[in-house]
Amino acid sequence: MKRSGRTLKQRLQDLSYLPSYISRARYFRGHGVHSPYVYRIVRQVFMQRKLYDAQSAIFPALRERGIAERRCTEIANLMTVCEYGGWVVDTMSQADIIIATLDTRYPQLEEYAAYARSVGATLCIMNPYDNRERWAVCQRIIDAHPSTTVDNRAYLLIFNNHLPKQRFRL
Repeated sequence: MKRSGRTLKQRLQDLSYLPSYISRARYFRGHGVHSPYVYRIVRQVFMQRKLYDAQSAIFPALRERGIAERRCTEIANLMTVCEYGGWVVDTMSQADIIIATLDTRYPQLEEYAAYARSVGATLCIMNPYDNRERWAVCQRIIDAHPSTTVDNRAYLLIFNNHLPKQRFRL
């Protein structure tokens, strides 16, 4: 019998993710999403692997910051699907979408969320699960947020528009 080389403790740690996978399974491919807006994002952004707009300037800007190609494609496609015009990375400036990478430390994230809410911008927090402190701040932002949030593990989208208060964990 061939051994995998992994200890029992390592294999049990893999199982610790099971509750998260089960709770998120209902949103697989958009099933269970009752918001047409978020359903469209799931189908046209998260499930799409091709870049809609090859001339998108946000894609190379995010790649330069070390963000994975798949995530850059998703964010660029989100801009196309939501018809966002302007974007900024790691700054609080007027734009349709504000992206906070790991360069934005977790204590500043609440300031970013308040600013995005005040100007009506969508906030995208990259790597919300990077560490406990960052996730705790993200949870506080979600709990206090009056509109829709979408958590797909790689980043957290906080919409500041006409959507009702809803929380999606994909």
